[in-house]
Amino acid sequence: MSEERGEAGLTHLDSEGRAHMVDVGAKRATQREAIARGAVTMRPETLDLILGGAMPKGDVLAVARVAGIMAAKRTPELIPLCHTLLLTHASVTIEPDRQASALLIEATVRTTGQTGVEMEALTAVSVAALTIYDMCKAVDRAMRIGDIRLAEKRGGRSGEVILE
Repeated sequence: MSEERGEAGLTHLDSEGRAHMVDVGAKRATQREAIARGAVTMRPETLDLILGGAMPKGDVLAVARVAGIMAAKRTPELIPLCHTLLLTHASVTIEPDRQASALLIEATVRTTGQTGVEMEALTAVSVAALTIYDMCKAVDRAMRIGDIRLAEKRGGRSGEVILE
């Protein structure tokens, strides 16, 4: 397996420093999983409206979950150098944290393939958070999207990585 590495050992740069899609053709297909997390912080009143199903635009949590799953499936259309992957699983959960006045988002994405699904999980969390913001901005423009990060990944050359 000859994985071309450009400047600073980055695989998305060729030897001349130009961006390119990494050739994963020689890699063995393995089961891959990534879990990403993030949060949307808001006023307590906004969280109450969401949880009570009283937002004018409808069921915020259901729409955000579906938006996140759809985003995971469309990641290569948004991130230029991502490979198109056949996802075997994509889920988004959203749990309230009343103490922090936030919605905690978690996305889990799986595939059997030659490259990982970290970007798909991160994209799912990001779009779910943006959907929450969009559906609630009329009542709370001070909402904050944050702490979006990769939490866990499994499979591939690096095996299991637990970041939190």
